Amino acid sequence: MKIVVAGGGTAGHIEPALNVADAIVERHPDAKILALGTERGLETTLVPARGYPLELIPAVPFPRRINNDLFTLPSRLKVAVAQCRELLRDADVLVGFGGYVALPAYLAARGRVPIVIHEANARPGLANRVGARFASAVAETVAGSMKSGILTGIPLRVSIQNFDRNSLAPRAREHFNIPLDATVILVFGGSQGAVKLNTVIEQCRQAGIFRDVHLIHAVGMKNELPIDSGHTYHAVHYIEQMNLAYAAADFVIARSGAMTVAELTAVGLPACYVPLPIGNGEQKLNAEHVVEAGGAILVTDADFTPKFVSDVVMPIVTDKSKLASMAQISAGFGHRDASSRIVDIIDQVIAGGA
Repeated sequence: MKIVVAGGGTAGHIEPALNVADAIVERHPDAKILALGTERGLETTLVPARGYPLELIPAVPFPRRINNDLFTLPSRLKVAVAQCRELLRDADVLVGFGGYVALPAYLAARGRVPIVIHEANARPGLANRVGARFASAVAETVAGSMKSGILTGIPLRVSIQNFDRNSLAPRAREHFNIPLDATVILVFGGSQGAVKLNTVIEQCRQAGIFRDVHLIHAVGMKNELPIDSGHTYHAVHYIEQMNLAYAAADFVIARSGAMTVAELTAVGLPACYVPLPIGNGEQKLNAEHVVEAGGAILVTDADFTPKFVSDVVMPIVTDKSKLASMAQISAGFGHRDASSRIVDIIDQVIAGGA
């Protein structure tokens, strides 16, 4: 069995692809996995680190305005499709996750190799919208985001799939040097951090808004750590073991990327989502279903201020009953079995049953 996975550019495309690859190998130890990517994406680091072979094809971004790239698009796409066709020659299925690498792969596989697509966002990207027209099966994270989509959630890392708060909490609190009876807010903005979140959190600290609530704050790899940390403030550049951070936290302040929302619902954490104010608005849509049900709150980037934290976030964080209710609702949207469900779909497609 040879399975080709295509999902490159950002971690949001690559991590789900690798998590599915791990699940395939766990179920089918003899399966051969090949990952497709481009030299401009994080896959050049992330894929080899997980032990999978990676083949690079030219990146073919779709120009958003009329320029020279638009006129050379057909020829560049033709070259990428031809390369993908060679790499797919003996494949049993192509599993695509979107991004620059996915569209040429879908076009190369059309009519030759069965296609399974996974869409992480509530608003699909161009590649997956095109590929879905001739795919054998489409999996989705948010119900209704893809026509004829099968709701699976996002494939998660094993540490989140097997998350057990009760067993992890004592070790997690010890890891961050936080008392067991303390209330904890976790703040993060992805591996690079989020300047807006960092700025507001620092302003809140200076104003004493958090009082005796502890904070675990991942400021980002390239951002400076605050000088005066204090015994209730635990700042780091990057959190390697996110499962421990989740186990230590009672509430989260974060952006609402698809993977972030998927992980926080999988572990049952209430959150304040602050969608990134650029792109096509998918971050807001990613969190809306959880927010509407009462498992989280959402605020625009512009409206996320110290006053909002003081007036809206802190009354929730200091109300244990409210936190417990929101946590339960959040957990109701979690999908810890997404990887195995997608492998089920892949097996059915290979067997001709989908």
